[in-house]
Amino acid sequence: MFATKTITGSFAGMIHGLTVNNLTEQVIHRSKRMILDTLGVGLIGTTTEVFRKALQYSKIYSTDISSTVWGQPDLRLPPLYASFVNGIAVHSMDFDDTWHPATHPSGAVLPSLVALSESLSTHHKKSGLDFLLAFNVGIEVQGRLMYFSNEASNIPKRFHPPSVVGTMGSAAASSKFLGLDQTQCRDALAIAASYSGAPLANAATQTKPLHIGNAGRHGLEAACFAFLGLQGNKHILDLESGFGAFYHDYDPQAVPPLESYNWLLEKQDVAVKRFPAHLGTHWATDAACAVRKHIVRESHSLPVNDIQKIQLKVPDVKYVNRPFPSSEHEARHSFQFNACTALLDGNVSVCSFTDHKMSRPELKALLGKIEIVHPPDNKPNFDKLYCEISITMRNGDTFTERCNTFYGHWRNPLSNKDHQKKFISNASMVLSADGVEGIIEIVKNLENISDCSVLSSFLRLRNQMTDKHERSLHNKL
Repeated sequence: MFATKTITGSFAGMIHGLTVNNLTEQVIHRSKRMILDTLGVGLIGTTTEVFRKALQYSKIYSTDISSTVWGQPDLRLPPLYASFVNGIAVHSMDFDDTWHPATHPSGAVLPSLVALSESLSTHHKKSGLDFLLAFNVGIEVQGRLMYFSNEASNIPKRFHPPSVVGTMGSAAASSKFLGLDQTQCRDALAIAASYSGAPLANAATQTKPLHIGNAGRHGLEAACFAFLGLQGNKHILDLESGFGAFYHDYDPQAVPPLESYNWLLEKQDVAVKRFPAHLGTHWATDAACAVRKHIVRESHSLPVNDIQKIQLKVPDVKYVNRPFPSSEHEARHSFQFNACTALLDGNVSVCSFTDHKMSRPELKALLGKIEIVHPPDNKPNFDKLYCEISITMRNGDTFTERCNTFYGHWRNPLSNKDHQKKFISNASMVLSADGVEGIIEIVKNLENISDCSVLSSFLRLRNQMTDKHERSLHNKL
């Protein structure tokens, strides 16, 4: 008999037992926004150096079963490695969605499901509703696991959460999509737990995006092993020596009964980023943009030499406290860099992290004027933190602005217009207009699509200008 009374058993029962009838309009709406945003940031992520390195590595693998590499019309990889490189693309600019407790939920799940959708035989094709259900199961498992720890509610200090809960979410989503039975779902979670974990010391390096790629790949692999009969500990979520090994204050709880099930995504939306950097920097950017209006008049530039001091009141998050970042990845994890860029330009964008923008003398001058303060009430928690910026001018004037909730946070979500605008801006860097418009329509109507693998056909419609640009760059090199 299957032991459903354990924590692990209750999760396996939830993964196996939830059906499309459990999906609500709110969950479908929010998850489709997450899917569209993740596809967009993944597509623009294929233009990064870390993606190209991962792709070069993955080309050594070949198989008769293959899946699309986003934005690559002439290259396919085995599903595991398509999930891997596409997941890396999603997080390569730190542009993907963020939840509370802290993790990046979509990037660990979506690439695996897109890759799987193409690998199924004609007789086993899945609908858009099947896709949405599996995606939400993967998101749900991540959220439930994070609530087992108060430590997980705060910005992490030891390990990168997607490498832990993301791996489990990918295993859950893949298990659901593949139609595994309850015992196999339990084993998939146990196997995935042994794939989990990555130290936070690799934040702000090219290695950090691998955490998302590995989460998707390893979760999918765990589901495949479970399908083949590989077994793991039946109590993996119940034990301190199981999933509890990742948290000092582990307190697991069984999931609610299916007949009264409520999705976490129903209660709380995710944050969708407006620019590619660590979520904590978005408070600093919005505060800096607000205070800039007191100093800069229309059509004028920031009077850098007239500024004596810049004070930032932010939480004590050491890996986002980088006074003089020396690489684009460090800059994406710097309160100081993003605040100063916003002061200088009135905005932070993809272009802000180019070598040209980062090396500007006026930017370096601003960075040298910053003082960081950590007020005791400013908690390192994405639901509670704030940023207050004060600028003291040489003539003695002081201007102060505070951001409690940036635009894009779950308390202040992007409008549908701005959400779609972000996707179009990102996807258009890689795909043709037909590809961009096709993805928007597919995701918009996903619950009505009979074969979800059609999404991949649009992910291959590359922009010819992108090809010309890359060929020109290759010739120069």
